[in-house]
Amino acid sequence: MPTKPPRTWGRSTVDTACPLDCPDSCSLSVSVERGRVAAIDGSKRTPTTNGFICAKVRRFGDRVYGLERLLYPAVRSGRKGDGTFRRVSWDEALQTIAERLEEVRRTVGGEAILPFCYGGSNGLVTQGTTDADFFAALGSSRLARTLCAAPTGAAAQAMYGKMAGVAYEDYVHARLIIVWGANPSASGIHLVPFIREARARGAALVVVDPRQTSLAKLADLHVPIRPGTDVAVALSVHRYLFEHGHADSEFLDAHARGAAELRERARPWTFERAGEVSGVAPAMLHEMAELYRATTPAVIRCGWGLERNRNGGNAALAVLALPAVAGKFGVRGGGYTMSNSAAWGLATSAWRRVPDPDTRVVNMNRLGRALTELDNPPVKCLFVYNCNPVATVPDQNRILEGLAREDLFTVVFEQVMTDTAQFADVLLPATTFLETYDIARGYGAYNLQLVKPAIDVAGEARSNMEVFAELAARLGQRDDVEGEAETMLRVASAIPADVRDAVLGDGAQPLPPGGRTPVQFVDVQPRTADGKIDLFPEALEREAPDGLYRFQADPATEQFPLALISPASEKTISSTLGELRTAPASLYMHGADAAERGINTADVVRVFNALGEVHCTVTVGDAITQGTVSLPKGLWRRHTINGATATALAPDGLTDLGGGASFNDARVQVTRILPAALGERPVSVWVADDASVREP
Repeated sequence: MPTKPPRTWGRSTVDTACPLDCPDSCSLSVSVERGRVAAIDGSKRTPTTNGFICAKVRRFGDRVYGLERLLYPAVRSGRKGDGTFRRVSWDEALQTIAERLEEVRRTVGGEAILPFCYGGSNGLVTQGTTDADFFAALGSSRLARTLCAAPTGAAAQAMYGKMAGVAYEDYVHARLIIVWGANPSASGIHLVPFIREARARGAALVVVDPRQTSLAKLADLHVPIRPGTDVAVALSVHRYLFEHGHADSEFLDAHARGAAELRERARPWTFERAGEVSGVAPAMLHEMAELYRATTPAVIRCGWGLERNRNGGNAALAVLALPAVAGKFGVRGGGYTMSNSAAWGLATSAWRRVPDPDTRVVNMNRLGRALTELDNPPVKCLFVYNCNPVATVPDQNRILEGLAREDLFTVVFEQVMTDTAQFADVLLPATTFLETYDIARGYGAYNLQLVKPAIDVAGEARSNMEVFAELAARLGQRDDVEGEAETMLRVASAIPADVRDAVLGDGAQPLPPGGRTPVQFVDVQPRTADGKIDLFPEALEREAPDGLYRFQADPATEQFPLALISPASEKTISSTLGELRTAPASLYMHGADAAERGINTADVVRVFNALGEVHCTVTVGDAITQGTVSLPKGLWRRHTINGATATALAPDGLTDLGGGASFNDARVQVTRILPAALGERPVSVWVADDASVREP
């Protein structure tokens, strides 16, 4: 275990890494002056980072030292949701939590305790270790952590065994790049330079997205798809390949099974039929299919936008099957990239001490129902950490209703005063990644790095490892209190020795088993049971409501005709850093949809459906598919006029595979509340970054 860097009163530099929820897991160089973060920059310790990082992480010091940083334990002193607390000692806070947990377990049962976490912004050490063992020993309800990547993960696992994908660096060798359901300019920015270099070398670029993203503006072909119709478009490409003799039958016979079933399911999907449901001209679909057929090497960057609807799992299957059917594997720059998190072969089960109990499973996408409807037993204690569900989980209004229950004991363990933290009964201050150790694993770039503390802990903040170990000791689960170093070594001991030595040693970058730039079907193979691609996984056929490669109709109605999407933005990482966003949210709307409703840019609008409503300003343009409107992902309640965000309009229905979130199934109507002409700035947004109200 490396020692903490020595603190100097002058200026020093600490090499560390970013564990936040982004595919890249950048290497960082943190400048420290007089014990405080002076600057955060990218380093060149990993070739992918290459010295630059996103603007979001550059500003992370503002979170560390911001007025909303939680510095001390506190207990609620006002009504739930008011956000009024009184400071207490750690001993009082932890003893209160331990006593309430024990009381609930004794009187109602362990399943009445619900841990709620999502570790997209945590590494291998700060989640799934001491915390998981603690709740397993309590016999709590288990959480299906399916907010993101569940449908795509299910598809990639069943079809390829999560085979490692094309590395960012190898995109320069592609002659065709298809970016499908991803926006690297907002999340995963280090792919963009490689795409630009490939373009400079003559590669064609296709972007499949409802919005005209910055990459879509550069593309040779932008396919402006309606949300939820990706499976239909992908199946039309499969049909073209199969029915016109372009499928690579030799490759399929040798390396895949289920091709006949896929072909049969794709047969009805002509370009005309797919165009009708997707809103894309059949000629454009034909152009994309022919370009893909004729070009090698060709790579597909499959993102997570396409999974956020009722057809999400089948969409991922259909897209990921394309390289197999078209025969695009076996060459550098050919194949696909999905999540590469499994490339290292690391599993949390290797370092867990307590196995998960056979208790009920609560899908995190239905937290609102869990808090308001679950019985036998009801949820009596909610422990939230590494997550901000009020801002990120569907059916926001029902979640707020549940959090307001007086009989619900809620613990929130957080870095800053989030929307969820406002409802805590006990509030615990958490360390940031600049103040503790962790191991960061990229799921786009092949990076595995040590996260080192650059500064001393602010206030009385504590790490996950410390807090859950202390709670375990207070509840008699363990005789000793495991510290950060012990947890780090527990995880490190499960990592192969050569990789562990590189991560914990001098910062040299370890290589995954397939190498840093693996060629699919040369350096890496499917990790399915028989080593073959399973194009028609029987288990998923049984799981999907209508079977595999089926299209479920658009949920739009005459009353709510517009599809609402909530894509990632350049401002936040999910909802992390939302406290730094001072600009009010604006709905983006196509000009034709706006004109039909008498709406103009800067008007104040009501975006609503049967679940709730959002009041905000509107921006009108042509950079989105007609019939689709957009609000950014990760908004906090302060960013809209009425304190509701896109999640207030998102249903808690689950995806066809994996039990994922169907955010993009939100169907809404939009009406004008106030015209912009009533004043240059008719509405103020409340930004609680100090004791006053500030107009951004």
